[in-house]
Amino acid sequence: MKTVALLLCAALLAGCATGTATPGTQVAAERLGAIVPGRTTKAELLAGFGKTQSVVFDSGYETWLYQAPAGGGRFAEFVVLIDPAGVVAKTRQRAPANP
Repeated sequence: MKTVALLLCAALLAGCATGTATPGTQVAAERLGAIVPGRTTKAELLAGFGKTQSVVFDSGYETWLYQAPAGGGRFAEFVVLIDPAGVVAKTRQRAPANP
């Protein structure tokens, strides 16, 4: 149940992310497919994609937001939930909003 609540919070926070992307947040969509829940680690994310916008919860879980360019100045959002052990627990992708 806590995981569902954390994912909901992550989705809400991702929906609020606007403005210029911080360095390291833009990643080609095809590269994001390499992130595998239960296997990919926080260290691998940092090495492969760099730092990004993140939120750390008191529970030790973290959410990281990556953006994939979708053309026309729009971006798809890719949210990663990292468990307290530093392993990706879940991912969620949201298509870019229509102009």
